[in-house]
Amino acid sequence: MSRSRDVDRTPDGRYLVIDGRRWRAADPELPDDLRASLQSALGRARSAVRTADDAARPGARRRVQLAKEGLGERGDPWWELARAERVSRARQRLAAIVELEESAGR
Repeated sequence: MSRSRDVDRTPDGRYLVIDGRRWRAADPELPDDLRASLQSALGRARSAVRTADDAARPGARRRVQLAKEGLGERGDPWWELARAERVSRARQRLAAIVELEESAGR
């Protein structure tokens, strides 16, 4: 069941404000296909965290971290990096996720 929440952005667009808490927004300048791939990977990783046994949970959490870094939600703030660096980081993180998923047999 999904909950409806009020979501606002800070005036600079760098953060989302949800239930009074500030969260870093994803990089708005990532190519659409790359953003979609990272968001899909993030969803799969979050699902894996929920269903994983103790042995698999660290790998699933690592994939969540990589996806969020690729989206610019964690790691160096996206607004402090050149666009080319941000896109490169996103592609590197997606490649690492794919590699982890393949090694886990997904």
